[in-house]
Formats: sequence, C-alpha cells, structure tokens
Amino acid sequence: MLIKVKVFPESDEDIVIEKSLDSFEVKVREKPIQGRANQEVKRLLAEHFKVEEERVRMIKGFKERNKVFEIKNI
Repeated sequence: MLIKVKVFPESDEDIVIEKSLDSFEVKVREKPIQGRANQEVKRLLAEHFKVEEERVRMIKGFKERNKVFEIKNI
C-alpha cells in the first residue's frame, strides 16, 4: 500500500492525521536534521498502522515535506 504523507517537523506534538485513505499529515517534534524527523515519521506510521517499523519504507521525498511511503502487508 502506498500513502502520501505531508510532514510538519518541529511541531508541538507527535500525531498522525488521516486526511483520506491514502493521504496523511504527520506532525513530529523532531527537527529535520540528519533524517531524525523522517525516522520519527516512520515510527509513528508503523504505530498508526500497527505494523513493525521494518514494514514502513519511504519511497520518495527524502528531503521534502511531501513524501510517499510504502506500508507492507496491511
């Protein structure tokens, strides 16, 4: 399953907001330095979809706010 994610780093809270079946907004407290915000987004998505982190993979948008993630075996 591929999903589109808009990331808001340096937010006040860590939260996943479902906009539609394949579109999400993720707010994280981490700063976008050395991939820390991306790692936190990955962790939050794994928690949201109740899968292991290894099943969540970023496909596109490594240095952009808009990203595409693959969630395996849902």
